[in-house]
Amino acid sequence: MKRNLQVTIDSSSGFCFGVVYAIDMAEDILEQEGYLYCLGDIVHNDEEVERLKQKGLRIIRHDDLKKLKNEKVLIRAHGEAPETYKTALENNITLIDASCPVVLKLQNRIKGSYDNDEKILIFGKHGHAEVIGLQGQTNNEALVFQDISELNDADLPAKFTLYSQTTKSTDKFYQIKAELMERGYEIKANDTICRQVSNRDEELRDFVKNFDRIVFVSGKKSSNGKVLYEICKANNPNTYFISNPDELTPEMFAANDKVGICGATSTPMWLMEQVKAQLETY
Repeated sequence: MKRNLQVTIDSSSGFCFGVVYAIDMAEDILEQEGYLYCLGDIVHNDEEVERLKQKGLRIIRHDDLKKLKNEKVLIRAHGEAPETYKTALENNITLIDASCPVVLKLQNRIKGSYDNDEKILIFGKHGHAEVIGLQGQTNNEALVFQDISELNDADLPAKFTLYSQTTKSTDKFYQIKAELMERGYEIKANDTICRQVSNRDEELRDFVKNFDRIVFVSGKKSSNGKVLYEICKANNPNTYFISNPDELTPEMFAANDKVGICGATSTPMWLMEQVKAQLETY
């Protein structure tokens, strides 16, 4: 049975400027030199990483960096800890720094707080590339938590400074701040969530209400993807999370459904267009 779906891609979805900047930089060098090392996945989207690997991008880890000498290495939008820059100097590595300006500004603010002997808490995902870079500004002394329940038994100082990973939910950040103040702590809170992320949060609330079903496209590793998917799901329960078009089947849709496609700040537009093309065959 032909489904005749009416499919629309959210025009405000797709890469944020930090990711665009990093990928443009990588593609320029790949075109000139044929290969380029990148420290960690350039973006939390396997399909886009694969596309760039085909062009010569070589993904390396921190252990590999220590063994590399006299090469160019791209630092992705998530930023890096001071230790990485030190290793690069020692090994004569040219760093192509594509750290997102929003992340760099946050790193500097955290470093300033640390230098002022402030106790620092960071609301962020454990082990996330950006969070490792942020923690590095504090000599790894900052306390990272991704859920307030982790702080229930923590021995916290009476007074501290609260920061957030740039791609976290603004609502959740302010809930955490309020909850900690209620518990009697003296907090200096810094809302360091990227406005491109928080604005998309608002735009998606409006976008998803116009459709029978929503297909949210994102890499499984994307923190921002998880946050935005939850927003879509809360405002339109008929929301599917997929990473590529193969995860779709005609049975997921009813005849003449209006379907909206949207994605994370790490989701390439070409992938959402592939999803649209697939849906239009049903």
